[in-house]
Amino acid sequence: MIARHIKLVSAIVFPLAAAGCVATDYAARDAGFMNASLKSSEATGKQTVWVQDRQQAQAVRDRVKTLMARKTIDVETAVQVALLNNKGLQASYADLGDRAADAWQTQLSVLPRFSVGLTGIATPGLEAYRVLEGAIAANILALATYDKNIKLADTRLRQAQLDAAIATVSLAAETRRAWINAVAAWENVAYLNQAKVAADAASELAKKIGEAGSMAKGDQAREHVFYAELTGETAKARLAAKLAKEELIRLMGLSGSEVEFQIPNRLPPLPKALIGRNDIEAESIHKRMDLQVARLELQATAQSYKLEDVTRIVTDIELVGTYEKEREREDGKILSDVSKTASLEFTIPIFDSGQARLRKGELAYMRAANQLAELAVNVRSQARSAYLAYKSNYDIARHYRNNVLPLRNAIEEQSLLTYNGMITSTFELIADAREKIDSIILAVNAKRDFWLAEANLAPVIYGGSTGSASAETKVASAEQTASGGH
Repeated sequence: MIARHIKLVSAIVFPLAAAGCVATDYAARDAGFMNASLKSSEATGKQTVWVQDRQQAQAVRDRVKTLMARKTIDVETAVQVALLNNKGLQASYADLGDRAADAWQTQLSVLPRFSVGLTGIATPGLEAYRVLEGAIAANILALATYDKNIKLADTRLRQAQLDAAIATVSLAAETRRAWINAVAAWENVAYLNQAKVAADAASELAKKIGEAGSMAKGDQAREHVFYAELTGETAKARLAAKLAKEELIRLMGLSGSEVEFQIPNRLPPLPKALIGRNDIEAESIHKRMDLQVARLELQATAQSYKLEDVTRIVTDIELVGTYEKEREREDGKILSDVSKTASLEFTIPIFDSGQARLRKGELAYMRAANQLAELAVNVRSQARSAYLAYKSNYDIARHYRNNVLPLRNAIEEQSLLTYNGMITSTFELIADAREKIDSIILAVNAKRDFWLAEANLAPVIYGGSTGSASAETKVASAEQTASGGH
């Protein structure tokens, strides 16, 4: 007996509805990134791109190549290159796409499922028959909780938008700080080289005077050891400068010949006036994106709790309808028999009333509420601290510029005059020059600290990395809570 079975099982959805969902998905994805880009550009003043195809990747490469063609890369160019070229930032944008896909999947969860089967048997000497089977199933519980699921998915998507914007602001701030550190490091190297020249001259002079018998060996050794120590400090500073530039290169996402770019040899001068931030606390409370994420987390936790309350008794309700048509040939006649059935299937957890899950939902909500309150307190404190550091470092840097360095210049001028009048010795003149170099390095570091404090204002107001581990505060999601020139 030869039997031949032909069975076709397919899941069919409404084509138009599915097409509409796909269009919605792409629109939500683009709108989601657009919102994230607008929020980040407000803080950084720079453009960012989500690369999703070869054409966009090539356009970004061309833009980066144009920016890097400049002889000297300033801080604004470095930040723009990082926002376009950093692959870690592109990876964080993928999380936004995941949330958009989740929202799309939530839309599809209420669509019914279809199945069709055709069975035929033809055996020599026996009668032939065919059976056509069809079934449609719809999840009633998913339909009843559709609005709550959509709201929860929308909340998660808005969180992902803010997280993408925070990642962008963080990268911009980190790149800005890396550029400042690299330029300041090379500026220190330049001044240490000047001090090294003076120390070398003093060491050589001491050697010659010692050979003439006019200088004790102990005094000669002091000059020699100072030059040797300064040589080591200069080498150490040069290494720190190279490493600082490498950090900048990593953040900019550069490799190969692209790393052979120039940065300035000195930091920009201090601004004539400070940025006015009289109400920085209120501004940060209003604009901090991580605070908005925490508020959305509290909202999502509440939505999850309501959804848990709806589904705690009945976890799944499904309406199933079946259609079966049987055709059989008998005595040369075709006989048909049609049967239709409908059933309602649901699952009741007899030994689980859902009280434990509700209690966990309550605790998750309380946790999110307390984390939000803590973050609000921290945001205010961080805003005050950042502006205090900004103003104080400006005053310190200006003090070195207006008071310390002019006094050092005056001392050097007087030493030169007395040296020309044969009143001051050569060693005293060289010592004054070395001390002036030390003051210049302190002034450079003070100026660096000011520009670093200025770079921290944007992430403190808008959210993002401030370069301080104590300033970083994260809020656990409901799902995590449930589960744990050179």
